[in-house]
Amino acid sequence: MPNLPDRRFAVFLAAGLLASAAPLIAQAAPDGENAAIARIIDEGMNRSEAMTTASALMDRIGPRLTNSENHRKAESWAMEQMRKQGLANIHVEPFDFGLGWNLDSYSVAMVSPRVLPLTAIPVAWSPATAGTVRAPVVIAPMFREEHFAEWKGKLAGKIVLVSLPGQTSESKGPVFQRYTDAEIAELDTYTKPAFDPDATALQVRNRRFLGKLAAFLKAEGAVALVKMSYRDGKLIHGEGYDFQPGDTLAVPAIELAQEDYRRLVRLAKTGAAPEIAISVAARYDDSNLRAENVVAEIPGSDPKAGYVMAGAHFDSWIAGDGANDNGAGSVTVLEAARLIAKLGVKPKRTIRFVLWSGEEQGLLGSRAYIEQHLATRPVDPALKGIDSYAAWRNAFPITPKPEYSQLKAYFNMDNGSGRFRGIYSEGNLGAEKLLKEWLSPFDMLGADKLVVSKTGGTDHVFMQAIGLPGYQFIQDPLDYDSRVHHSNLDTVDHMRADDMRQAAVIMAGMLWQAANSEKELPRAVLPSQPAPTDPFKVRDPSQ
Repeated sequence: MPNLPDRRFAVFLAAGLLASAAPLIAQAAPDGENAAIARIIDEGMNRSEAMTTASALMDRIGPRLTNSENHRKAESWAMEQMRKQGLANIHVEPFDFGLGWNLDSYSVAMVSPRVLPLTAIPVAWSPATAGTVRAPVVIAPMFREEHFAEWKGKLAGKIVLVSLPGQTSESKGPVFQRYTDAEIAELDTYTKPAFDPDATALQVRNRRFLGKLAAFLKAEGAVALVKMSYRDGKLIHGEGYDFQPGDTLAVPAIELAQEDYRRLVRLAKTGAAPEIAISVAARYDDSNLRAENVVAEIPGSDPKAGYVMAGAHFDSWIAGDGANDNGAGSVTVLEAARLIAKLGVKPKRTIRFVLWSGEEQGLLGSRAYIEQHLATRPVDPALKGIDSYAAWRNAFPITPKPEYSQLKAYFNMDNGSGRFRGIYSEGNLGAEKLLKEWLSPFDMLGADKLVVSKTGGTDHVFMQAIGLPGYQFIQDPLDYDSRVHHSNLDTVDHMRADDMRQAAVIMAGMLWQAANSEKELPRAVLPSQPAPTDPFKVRDPSQ
């Protein structure tokens, strides 16, 4: 693979050639389709606003926890950007969520046997401390309710370290990666649908365990709960899912960097227990229990032709600035909207742009959009937040709404800021020909791959689950999975400007072609029953 400067030169050369050829292309294509693509490439590669927009969102506003004050501030900012671009029908669509949570300040430090600031972060939606609390630690690993009995009567007045310390990991792969063609080819494998009810039950049980553990610690008189980060390298995350009113954690909860956590364990096992001081100033907000998706449009010329859509989730976690997850996708959607709006030509189909909220808590924003616009599924209303994720995917019957047939294509971005290398066809072999055709203008930009496999965990998933044409792009991994995802390193510094320019151009180009094509993407069959389970799977008796 050529090095980055060579790739950058090739990208800009391609953009220049296509832009200069625009008049000739337009003469050859009466509908001006190729001329429009050339203009999108020229504007997006040579006069991009992607990184300026990224800095305004991530550097100036920062993390956007769902339903927090910062998320609402970012919503207002995004809507103003859309107004400046000349988009229409700019509005928010609320959906039921839960508590807002705002983190004003925090600090965690070891105070004996020596003073040392610790790398830590509060767990989202965990309670504040009453000022600064100082207490000795106790090492009490607990990951099942059966473990509570061992520690009963031993935790009063203590800060409880509840994770097994384990050993420092040894990296076996590269920290930073760009796909080779061979690695992308490995993704081109069809996977049959399947549902594992045991795995789903285990996920729900594990998620709910933290609440039960916090309640036990509160009853025992413990001061706070400390868990260890799941990555080393001083990376911390702060994910939390207890945001329903009346169901929040009973004690303050802290995530501590592995290196600092193991230091405390070693000290406690070899001498007097170290003392740490924790201060968390956080506020719950129950004044509005509804989160919001941000929606805007470029109206089409044919109201009977339906619409196409692009989206990315706008919410983030709290440790970093939410730059790669998923400010990158959000900025790409905004930049794609700018590029299309700048054409000054009305598409055949309406193009809708959506910035989702609540993705990190179980794709709640995109699911709400589906339920409001596209289709419904009978899900137990007692299942809230992320606990309802698997239940929704496997609830039947699916009842389409009138707008179900109007959505012709949805394109999503949520795998960091790496350049687009192509698209996943999500097992829909019938759609591959048209997807490949729409990708073809961007072969010279390196986005020429199409693979049949599925990709999960983001906002196109529920659309695919009800037979709608929702697609995610193949992206170079960079250091997204290895270091950046959900961590304190998720800042603009880990975004690649060239990659962002290329992604926005391709997002805009795919939308433009889908909005004007006489052809429509073939849909998958509307599912009528749950995916099959494996009757020969060996069950875990502990589940």
